Amino acid sequence: MQTIWLSGAEWLAVLRLGLGLWWLESWRHKDRKGWFERGTGIAWAADVAGKHRWGVVRTGFRRVVEPRPKLIAYVVVYAELALGLGLVTGFLTPIALIAGLLLNLLYLVLMIHDWAEQGQNAMMALISLVALFAMAWQTWSLDAAFGLFL
Repeated sequence: MQTIWLSGAEWLAVLRLGLGLWWLESWRHKDRKGWFERGTGIAWAADVAGKHRWGVVRTGFRRVVEPRPKLIAYVVVYAELALGLGLVTGFLTPIALIAGLLLNLLYLVLMIHDWAEQGQNAMMALISLVALFAMAWQTWSLDAAFGLFL
């Protein structure tokens, strides 16, 4: 493989780092006080799920999220932080990539009507898939330093 400036493995590490920074930005700009104290994030998602064209989304949201809104708020917000930190540091990278891919797919399905969100989540899911199958933790990562997943 020929590349310009960096090796192929280094470019994949750049892609992984960029995805991690994207997750960290998602976490940074969240109104955590609103999510945790006022339930704004879950209330917004409940509104979206309640109007969803797919019954499985409405039913799944009612069964999984509505009974435990505070717990799910913490899970969502801190999952984004954990994904960002895992990808930026390259620690437990394949786990972070799979978890991020699943979270993006959940977001994609929930927000099926929002084209802007569709693009962001589709691109983040694609980057996760490429980074996972290309083993983007081989360079500039704690996984490589500790000999994990090689």
